[in-house]
Amino acid sequence: MSDQASQSFPLRRSVAASALGNATEWFDYGVYAATASYLTAAFFPGELGTLGTMLGFAVSFVLRPLGGMVWGPLGDRVGRKAVLAATIVLMSAATGAIGLLPTHATAGVLAPVLLIALRMVQGFSTGGEYGGAATYLAECAPDRDRGFVGSFLEFGTVAGFVGGSATVLACQLTLGSDAMYDWGWRLPFLVAVPLGATGWYLRAKLDESPVFGEMDQQDHPPSGMRTVVTTYRREVLTLAGLVVALNVVNYTLLTYQPTYLQNTIGMTESAATTMMLVGQLVMMLVLPLFGRLSDRVGRRPMWLVSLVGLALLAVPMYALMGRGAAWAAVGFVVLGLFYVAQLSTISSTFPAIFPTHVRYTGFALGYNVSTAVFGGTAPLVNEATIEATGWVLFPAFYMVGACLIGLIAWYFLRETVGTSLGGTAVPDAGEMVGARRARDRGRACRASG
Repeated sequence: MSDQASQSFPLRRSVAASALGNATEWFDYGVYAATASYLTAAFFPGELGTLGTMLGFAVSFVLRPLGGMVWGPLGDRVGRKAVLAATIVLMSAATGAIGLLPTHATAGVLAPVLLIALRMVQGFSTGGEYGGAATYLAECAPDRDRGFVGSFLEFGTVAGFVGGSATVLACQLTLGSDAMYDWGWRLPFLVAVPLGATGWYLRAKLDESPVFGEMDQQDHPPSGMRTVVTTYRREVLTLAGLVVALNVVNYTLLTYQPTYLQNTIGMTESAATTMMLVGQLVMMLVLPLFGRLSDRVGRRPMWLVSLVGLALLAVPMYALMGRGAAWAAVGFVVLGLFYVAQLSTISSTFPAIFPTHVRYTGFALGYNVSTAVFGGTAPLVNEATIEATGWVLFPAFYMVGACLIGLIAWYFLRETVGTSLGGTAVPDAGEMVGARRARDRGRACRASG
């Protein structure tokens, strides 16, 4: 699709609907992380309470691959818009329902069972949410500005975390610790209901992505899970390897961090929430700048700088965090800025790995399987290892290992900056440049002849 055709599409509305839906999804994860201590008291009382809460977080990822296998092929068959409207309804309804659950004190073991069931509903809906939103926005964006436009989806991601953390902080400051443990923890979850309703309304008003619309009107190769697994294994594995690094860093740095700071350096709940909030605000401010930079220098250089920087600095920065609250903020911001270099390019990098007819399916499969195994389990793995060994620097070394896996996948990543996402061929900027040079040589030969 040409840049001119992309620009004629109501891009701002597409960005707003995609970003708000993504923010609603990640609002829940931000709230869950910031209310971990309250959820532990409400649903998992006992010596292993924190592990129970981390398990409640991890279990939501069990159904993400299944959700991807359902929503992905459906999105490639009937379109992106309808699937995105459905996923946001499921996500926000399940999040709001958490705020209405009975606690362990009133319902016994039924309380954590219901919590885990709702987390699984969230995981199923999320299996189609993120891949669909990124695919939709990438297909609406002008080819030369895909990094900048796509960065606003990640802006929505961090905004969801910030919104969740800010909501919890406001409740903490207003209600106090006793009320938060008693009933105040419910309020942030209930906020997801009006957010989801707004996101659904915006998405219901969207047109289908122009790239999908063009392909749907023409004959194209078969889509579906079988095609992805048999024909696009390299692409799926490349994406999955990058997601290992992306999500281990994400869920360690943005989700597990409040629990880590409270348990390792004794930071209070409100202090940990405030520190996370400030760090995430800094990340939000630079996200569009990094997205624009990726349109200039390419996706591969951004990922390389991020992966190498995190691998080298994770251990020193976590050691710095152990010195106190101020140093913890410095370490978090440094690692967060390196993480933003890859975070800002997800929506321009991952959809471009696949051709149009399998883009939603391939993204959903590779992203969700890898996230389920390595991302959602990161808080649980970190907490279990620290409790078993006392090794407080384990999260840093876990991030280093994930980044090394990401570097292997990076080697196989094609550069796609400036390429069209239309058609049924795998996008590749190198082939585009080679074809342009061949045409130029042909014209030069004809002119000289």
